[in-house]
Amino acid sequence: MITVKDLTNKIKFKELYSTESSLQKEVKSSDITRPGLEMTGYFDYFQAERIQLFGMKEWSYMMREVGLERYDLLRQIFAHETPAVILARGLEAPEEMIQAARQRDVTLLQSNESTSRLSGQLASYLDEVLAPRTSIHGVLMDIFGIGVLIQGTSGIGKSETGLDLVRRGHKLVADDRVDVYKKDAFTVMGESPMILRNLLEIRGVGIIDVQTLFGTGAVKVSSNIDLAIQLENYDHEAEYDRLGSQTYTIPLADINVPLLKVPVNVGRNLSTIIEAAVSNFSAKQMGYNTIEVFYDRLTQLTQENKEI
Repeated sequence: MITVKDLTNKIKFKELYSTESSLQKEVKSSDITRPGLEMTGYFDYFQAERIQLFGMKEWSYMMREVGLERYDLLRQIFAHETPAVILARGLEAPEEMIQAARQRDVTLLQSNESTSRLSGQLASYLDEVLAPRTSIHGVLMDIFGIGVLIQGTSGIGKSETGLDLVRRGHKLVADDRVDVYKKDAFTVMGESPMILRNLLEIRGVGIIDVQTLFGTGAVKVSSNIDLAIQLENYDHEAEYDRLGSQTYTIPLADINVPLLKVPVNVGRNLSTIIEAAVSNFSAKQMGYNTIEVFYDRLTQLTQENKEI
């Protein structure tokens, strides 16, 4: 849930009219309406539950063309369920607009930003905070700027590995429970629930506050999830991918995220392995593929042996 007050705390506005009750109205939709047709009196498909944004076109039409009916039209745009009405470009509110805001108890805001820029800021912020969230088990880290979700069965060492990664200079985003949501068509985000933020549970030690022990640079509020790593108990009879040619994905918030499966065994330094895996993943993202380099070298060596 987000209220108009939360919105004004996030984005800088000048409050032309507001009350405690109007600021507590919920914003339930990330869609923004620019009431152009409504200025002509056409309200058949008007969606009052959205934030109403006035740009130069809507404002100039209202000021030039709408005369005695201006207050009646504005009173319909300032519906009781409307969370807020916003004037972009520093546009001044006519008296009828102030009256409609007061009569309907709707917050009236003003911004100096251009209409298109402000609309983009609002939509981006609301899309993120209003996106449906799913909770999953794991540890989310920021490693070399890459969001890495570490998963595995209980007791396999996820939190201990997260602690060691923090000691190496990486950032903790969430431990135990990760709230996952879709930011856009290509990006999945993860964050910690407020009650667990900055906390890490280590068996035998208890709950530690990472920010207090390691500083503010050791934690992060949220992060993209670019790579998932599945920790698995080592099975001597299983066949593991030695070259890294197999590709796996895991669906998170309807987005397929690349997945690596890492066997856990005594003597394996998981933090070092994960750092190497993330560096290799980053290199692939930039177009460098170690497998292709290896196969090229193998082909060249085979060709040279044939010529001998």
